[in-house]
Amino acid sequence: MLINWDNIYDSVGAKEFIYFISSPAIQESLFPVKIVFYFFSLFFFGAVIYFYVNSSYIQYQFLQDTSEFLFHEAYGLKKVNKSWKRIKKRVEFGSESELKLAVIEADDFLYETLEDAGYFGDTFEELITNTAKKISLDTAAVLQAHAMRNSIVYEPDYVVDREVVKKVLSVYEDTIKNISIS
Repeated sequence: MLINWDNIYDSVGAKEFIYFISSPAIQESLFPVKIVFYFFSLFFFGAVIYFYVNSSYIQYQFLQDTSEFLFHEAYGLKKVNKSWKRIKKRVEFGSESELKLAVIEADDFLYETLEDAGYFGDTFEELITNTAKKISLDTAAVLQAHAMRNSIVYEPDYVVDREVVKKVLSVYEDTIKNISIS
């Protein structure tokens, strides 16, 4: 006995089932059900696309790597570098008021970066301490820089030195970049 597909279909009853399902009468009666399932399929496909686009999945899986490859810098540092250039321009001008403003802006930028990264604390010191528990920070240097910022803000006659300001700004810059890429 020769075994072929027709014999297998006949023994299982698949041939009659296929003829039954593909008959015009059944297809006509199943048409409304097909339409409903097509709409459900389109709805769920649209929902998948919507949530895929609005989630951060694409950002983490594709956009971060592409951005890092194209711009040759860690993802998220483009905004940081742009803001930091603005702060460094103040140091280039050289006047004492510009130096003071650069320190104040750097401190504010650090505070915003910490908040955006999801760190918390009632005071700046608590915020830095909580952050240092999760990532490596030079806590003493950051708090010293913040103390200088407070002296600038609360003591109008406070005199700043260009070299000290550059060191303080480098502490702020390292801390902000460290937080931004972690």
